[in-house]
Amino acid sequence: MGSMRAVGLAGSKVGFHNLDDAADQARQAESLGYSSLWIPGGRANLLPMLAAAVRSTESIQVAPGVISVDRVKPDDVVATFGELHQDYPDRILVGLGGAHGQRPLGTLNGYLDHLDSGGVPAQSRILAALGPKMLALARDRAAGAYPFLVTPSYVESARATLGPHRQLIVLLMVIPITDRSAARRAAAAALSFFITSPAYCNSLRRQGFTESEIVSIAPRLVDSVTASGDVDAIAARVADYHAAGADQVVLRITGVDDDEALWRQRLAPAAVT
Repeated sequence: MGSMRAVGLAGSKVGFHNLDDAADQARQAESLGYSSLWIPGGRANLLPMLAAAVRSTESIQVAPGVISVDRVKPDDVVATFGELHQDYPDRILVGLGGAHGQRPLGTLNGYLDHLDSGGVPAQSRILAALGPKMLALARDRAAGAYPFLVTPSYVESARATLGPHRQLIVLLMVIPITDRSAARRAAAAALSFFITSPAYCNSLRRQGFTESEIVSIAPRLVDSVTASGDVDAIAARVADYHAAGADQVVLRITGVDDDEALWRQRLAPAAVT
């Protein structure tokens, strides 16, 4: 479902309290013209939210961003997908990630085996991939990859790994604040959670950031993996990711909690073209 100009929207964690909120956010995203709505992940079971969002809309693609394979049983994914896909074909993209432990690739492969046998095809799932082995798995056993905190240069190399026939959907942190220092502070506050993750730290190292830049969440790092400024600046940054090979860019609006709904509206005409 990806076109070279597709722009999706990451749902607000603040708003996802219940099934009605999920339905409301999906309807809003669809009415504004976004290509997809990604239900914010974590360690919760997102399947009920996914169902509510799909059933309340007509055309927008809905994806969990992402289901933790360590927390949600594959049989539950199979059951939800089976129920929805029959009535809403091609509306669901099953986002998967969160494999930990000694053998994360083995864990994911086993999970995907369950989905294969249960009728969730590769083209209906996408992996939260960052490193080369995960990108290869996303290429071989899914519709593609859903990376976060990456540069346009990363997107170019990931596209080369995935090849031309897999989706590359980039989650982009967007800080719609025009004051550069204030935008960087808001981004750093949001990024502080992610740099506690070995997977994200390793990814940033591979992208050429130094240990001190990662630990301090340096301005160069912030500017390289986020978008900030006014509507035109953010739209230009989204275009950079498309030009680098992203099929779709998913906007995760950050740092303006009270005005997030307003910014969804403001960014839609410039970003969704």
